[in-house]
Amino acid sequence: METWPMSLEYLLTAFIICLSPGIGVVYTLSSTLGGGIRAGFWAAVGCTIATVLHLVVAMAGLAAVLHTSAVLFQAIKFAGVAYLIWMAWAVLRDRGGVSVRPSEPVPPGKLVRRGILLNVLNPKIPLFFMAFIPQFVPVGSPVWLLVELGLGFSSMTFVVFMGYVAVAATGRERLLQSERAMNWMRRVFAASFAALGLKLAGEGT
Repeated sequence: METWPMSLEYLLTAFIICLSPGIGVVYTLSSTLGGGIRAGFWAAVGCTIATVLHLVVAMAGLAAVLHTSAVLFQAIKFAGVAYLIWMAWAVLRDRGGVSVRPSEPVPPGKLVRRGILLNVLNPKIPLFFMAFIPQFVPVGSPVWLLVELGLGFSSMTFVVFMGYVAVAATGRERLLQSERAMNWMRRVFAASFAALGLKLAGEGT
């Protein structure tokens, strides 16, 4: 009888990984503060789609190509760095529809695309999945077990990010009433995007 791979250990590990602050978390929180639950929801959808794309890349073995092709890896990495730095500048200046302040509603498609771009331009993620998921799959297991684990991780990503959305939305009204708090939040998110960009730039192959 086959053992179900979606063990409590796997789910707990996935939960901790998804909970860790990163590009997707920062983007989802800033989107929620700027546009409310609706914006946070679509931001989380974009980040989750990016996770699915990374899982597809990893399972197709393309992550190995990224690992062996220094030129391709560096090209994708620095495209991600440039986008993160742009996001930092946009948040700091309240430009390009990227703001923690209330603004005109951003179309769902734009929020989703931005979430995908922010996360998909990190070539380290498919490499991570290639190292992480096989630990929970017995040797010789059918491909569908890998797909099941991948979908479980993606679902966990969405659930955790929506948790962040709920938390941000709860304190949103109070933050909006304080100009000083909003200025600090803008600087914190801008600094977070910049720091994540610099961290990505400093990572090797």
